[in-house]
Amino acid sequence: MNTLALHGGPGPWIFLFPLVWAAVVITVVTVLRRTVWRGRRGPWQGPPMQGGPAEPSPITMLGRRFADGEIDEDEYWRRLSVLDEQFGTRGKGGPA
Repeated sequence: MNTLALHGGPGPWIFLFPLVWAAVVITVVTVLRRTVWRGRRGPWQGPPMQGGPAEPSPITMLGRRFADGEIDEDEYWRRLSVLDEQFGTRGKGGPA
């Protein structure tokens, strides 16, 4: 240890350089694992989806048709009441 500090040598602080490089390598590997090696998805995007998108519910499709103007308001409410009886998604007080 004394031989490093003798005659104007670099001193014992030279041992810090491998620690700094190890931290740099660990940081680069971590960033690559979270972005590029995950199929070019960033960590903010979450895990990739398995399969395709879920099929929308019949009530959602009915709402979409009403919003697009395919059906009028009377038909919307009529079909919604039928779907509500079948699927029971809207609360009407529930069983007593």
